[in-house]
Amino acid sequence: MTETQDGAELCFPQLFNTSCRKLTPPWFEVMFIHILLSSISLLTVALNLLIIISVSHFRQLHTPTNILLLSLAVSDLLVGLVLMPAESIRNTTCWFLGDIVCSLYNYLSVIITVASIGTIVLISVDRYVAICDPLHYNIRITVNRVKLCVYLCWLYCVSYSFLCVKDDLTQPGRYNSCYGECVLVVDYVLKAVDLVLSFIVPFTVIIALYLRIFAVAVCQARAMRSHITAVTLQHSVTPKAKKSELKAARNLGVLVVVFLICFCPYYGLLIAGDDWVSASSSFVVYLFYLNSCLNPVIYAFFYPWFRKAVKLIVTLQILQPGSSETNML
Repeated sequence: MTETQDGAELCFPQLFNTSCRKLTPPWFEVMFIHILLSSISLLTVALNLLIIISVSHFRQLHTPTNILLLSLAVSDLLVGLVLMPAESIRNTTCWFLGDIVCSLYNYLSVIITVASIGTIVLISVDRYVAICDPLHYNIRITVNRVKLCVYLCWLYCVSYSFLCVKDDLTQPGRYNSCYGECVLVVDYVLKAVDLVLSFIVPFTVIIALYLRIFAVAVCQARAMRSHITAVTLQHSVTPKAKKSELKAARNLGVLVVVFLICFCPYYGLLIAGDDWVSASSSFVVYLFYLNSCLNPVIYAFFYPWFRKAVKLIVTLQILQPGSSETNML
């Protein structure tokens, strides 16, 4: 970079009149940010890769709920592999990757974000049926149906994201005011539509379903504590099975709560109309992406099968013949 008279530096000195100028923070601050974000990015990729390998490899883990967790792990993996490094570059230095890569980054960021939200909605529906209508759960929620829902969810995300950023894709860099910048500008109408479809509607559904799940779970817990099992035995659902479903709902409830904590500030800024280049906005975006690293940590705390799968993967026991049939539960 070349320093100008006002203390700023040019991203592209050969383009003095059209190059972006960026005031760079102290080198130790830049190094700290890069090391921190790189570490989180690598950890996010590694942990979610373990989730993907676990659910894909071990046949006993091919359940409807785990298929949804697999979809969430794929979106989280892409966050650590693509979005975190690109966001680090965009917020600490000039954008040297070109307008086309910038457009693709914007496109992928919308796809991954919407896919994460859509998968959380599907997880909430899965738990709702399991807790509120357990007798028909195995009939209504099957592996093939869940796979179809996941495919449709990702197809919707790809199509919806294209509509959001099609102008940027067809004319890369059209919103950049100078060379060395990567921004995405969305008009007010599209922003309002996106706010409704990507935040208000799905988050309302998630909260409503989990409030209902919580109410039913409390009633079931009281029934089990009071040893009221007559209805349970009559419908061939054992208290142990109910306890298992309640535990699963609790575990996934923690996942959803952490998701809401990380995502709500991001959309709060959209509602407030905050500037994307502000410091508060950058922090919120990093918090938004941090959720992808926290999800596998939640699995490690609450799911014994994940800890067992990690041990088998790390020790390379999954390479042995018949390892996919290992008892994981």
